[in-house]
Amino acid sequence: MSTIPMPAPDDRSRRLLLVVDAPSLLHRSHHAKAHTGITDRAGRPTWALHGMLGQILEVIDGFAPDAVIFGLDDRRASVRADFYPAYKAGRAEKDASLVEQLDRAGAMLDALGLATLTPPGLEADDVSATGARWAGDHGWDCVIVTSDRDAFAHISDHTRVLRLINGGVSASPLLTPSRLVAMYGVAADRYLEFAALRGDASDNLPGVTGIGEKTAATLLTQVGPMATVWADVDQNEGRVVSATLDSWAAETGARRLGATVVRRLTAEGARERFDFNVRIMSGRDDLDLGLTPDVSGTPGLLPLDAERINRVVGFLGVEATTSLAIRVLSTDPASAAARLDG
Repeated sequence: MSTIPMPAPDDRSRRLLLVVDAPSLLHRSHHAKAHTGITDRAGRPTWALHGMLGQILEVIDGFAPDAVIFGLDDRRASVRADFYPAYKAGRAEKDASLVEQLDRAGAMLDALGLATLTPPGLEADDVSATGARWAGDHGWDCVIVTSDRDAFAHISDHTRVLRLINGGVSASPLLTPSRLVAMYGVAADRYLEFAALRGDASDNLPGVTGIGEKTAATLLTQVGPMATVWADVDQNEGRVVSATLDSWAAETGARRLGATVVRRLTAEGARERFDFNVRIMSGRDDLDLGLTPDVSGTPGLLPLDAERINRVVGFLGVEATTSLAIRVLSTDPASAAARLDG
């Protein structure tokens, strides 16, 4: 049985949207499951697809969402790469079997009746950002399922992030605003600025020189948002920033770092680097998800048709997964029962 922390029972009168970062799960499953050599009935590799599906079934079994949407990357065009040609440069070339499964993922999920979105020139991260905003605007809760940290910027009172890491779904942290603060020392509404200061090596985005995770978190927590920081740097030579950080150091016994931080923030190119990272890292949150929650049977809404599940998942050739998919995907979501009970 799943050990995913469940929402409190009195919260399930609110409907739940599950947003899945499909490429991140497929990548992890490819590397974790390639040794199995699983193929479908046509002899094509399916270990990444099967691994992703297995993880999502476990998540759906634990959370019982009302709707599920999968974000996919546009693998033929990239707005971010057009703006910054070195975006994600240095990543290893994808294995051909992974590429094939990435290309087939959308068709498999669509065939099941689950909603997918491949935004032109954009990425699954943008679908996650939009899903979080959509849930807030419509009075739903949201859980983003991903292995990446980018989604942490969308954590709020109504949005959590299930970050899949080593150990599988049951061992993965479910990040809430308070848990994010405990892990990184920064509030969710300042995570984007935190990431922009720190940088992201996986996307080939250097941070502000000399500002690491700990310093970035301390700066944002003690001084405030970067608009406040930059205003003090511009208008007051950073005196308030320096004094605030040094006062914090005196109270906590930490090393004084006020003057050092101001010097690094005023170094040539520092602000340009921060602004550039914010622009690249910011997720689009205004996409059309195509969700119509009040129209029964539209893509993404649960439950799904059992015969359809049997036909699509059965083609993967793993009987146990097919049986699990039928049980999980053809069952009413928890909020439906809560509304009936109410």
